[in-house]
Amino acid sequence: MPDSTELVIARHGEAMCNVHGTVGGDKGCTGLTERGHHQAARLATRLAAEHDQRPFHTVYSSPRLRVRQTADAVTGLMKMPYTVVNDLRGPDHGDADGLPWSQVKEVFGSAMQHQPATPIAPGGDSWNSYLSRATTTIEKLIQRHTGQRILIIGHGETIEAAHTLLLGLPTGASIRVWFSTAHTSVARWRLQINRHGRATWLLDAHNDTSHLAEQPS
Repeated sequence: MPDSTELVIARHGEAMCNVHGTVGGDKGCTGLTERGHHQAARLATRLAAEHDQRPFHTVYSSPRLRVRQTADAVTGLMKMPYTVVNDLRGPDHGDADGLPWSQVKEVFGSAMQHQPATPIAPGGDSWNSYLSRATTTIEKLIQRHTGQRILIIGHGETIEAAHTLLLGLPTGASIRVWFSTAHTSVARWRLQINRHGRATWLLDAHNDTSHLAEQPS
């Protein structure tokens, strides 16, 4: 029987675009805040200690600056490299990139998830097109690393995509169901294979921020 596959996904730390309420795509992302760097350091301490006990086989990151800064902190302490995968980036926002979210949502009429088939702005993703890209990428990484421990440093949307994939949620489910994700929160999936060879994905943790227990408010 093969070893169990484990998928761990951590969200990036607090970013400047989060604080300022701006759309943080490739143009709008200007990196982590001071608080975000501190959160990333706490996440790094947690995951490095875990890595010492049960090593991760591979680490992947979204290309956005706030995520790479978080991945730098984590893998620097773990003393292992990470691979940037472009298709792990968050949704593309097209002409909305860098604008205030309040302005974008006023024009769009809602959050992306409430109109999942409609692009957020010209040149941008719809929620469904983002999920298609992200779930396909995550599934490929899982298949590539069967029986291994996979760490992805990504976005809240990355965690939503993984949950959509592994829960088998139908297209359009975002109209009713979202997943709350705090900065540097950890989600953890494990593939359990029973003695009959039947495989079941188990969600062991979601939105776990225990490493921030002493984080100042």
